[in-house]
Order: sequence, then structure tokens, then C-alpha cells
Amino acid sequence: MLTAKFEKVSFSQYLKAMKSFDSELTDNDIKTIYDSIQLPRRATKGSAGYDFFTPVDIDLKPSETITLPTGIRVQMNESWVLFLLPRSGLGFKFRMQLNNTVGVIDSDYYYSDNEGHIFAKITNDTNENKTISIPKGNGFIQGIFLTYGITEDDDANAVRNGGFGSTDQ
Repeated sequence: MLTAKFEKVSFSQYLKAMKSFDSELTDNDIKTIYDSIQLPRRATKGSAGYDFFTPVDIDLKPSETITLPTGIRVQMNESWVLFLLPRSGLGFKFRMQLNNTVGVIDSDYYYSDNEGHIFAKITNDTNENKTISIPKGNGFIQGIFLTYGITEDDDANAVRNGGFGSTDQ
């Protein structure tokens, strides 16, 4: 029985996403970044969250926002959801926030045209004029798997194809 499995998206998917993220990166630069992507993992056996590691150095000045392609996708049970949250220390020390407050990755996102590529839109919401610096390979968000229920009269039968806003079209 499948529980969940993190994977990298294909290189072609990552290349496309990273070209949008930083148009100055060469294909070789992106291949080097792609090859170094770490799959999310828990730090300790008591950790609820799977740490996602930034594939590039991040420096966010106060009020700056970036949308970072993680290079990660996840296959999970149909009755599971992955919630994404800032790592506690970054939120507490720097007020780093996810722009949608909590990222919700549904099980069927894995099958989308973009391969279920998980992006993180993060903002430095400091009120202390602090810059957030996260070196490549450090954890920056965490994912927590939860199961969910449905109502007795649930009749959802649409098929997802896309990310933001795709389920209400």
C-alpha cells in the first residue's frame, strides 16, 4: 500500500520553471542545480514535518517575494493531503511567510501537466528590517501529511489539470 513518495520532477519540467525563476541561468547551471536537489526528509523520528531544501541560495530583503520551483513532486494516498508551512525558526526569527499562508497539495496534483511540481511563494514580512538568507541545501519549508474525510453525499468527480485555481473551473 502506497503511503507517500517524494520524487524529483523531470529535468525538462524543472528547466522550464527555473528559466522563469531566473532567466540568466544557463541550461548547464540549471542541470547542476537539478542534480543537487534533495528530496524532503524528516530531521528526527519525532518530527511531523518533512523539510524541503532550497535548491539555490536565497536572499530576501524586507517585503521581497519570490516564487521558488522546488523540483519536487509527491505521490500519496488519495485520502491524503500535504500541508506546506514555513519552517518554524524562519517564521519566528524573520517572519518568513508562504503567500497562501498554508500550501495545500492534493493527491491528484501529482498527475497535472506540470508533473505536480511544488512551488513555494515566500515573502520576507519582517517588521525589524531583517534580510532572510537561506543557503542552498538548507530547509526552508516543511510538509506535513494529513488524512481527510469526505461527506456521505460527496459527488466530486472532476479531474484536475493544473495548480492554483484549477479545481474551481
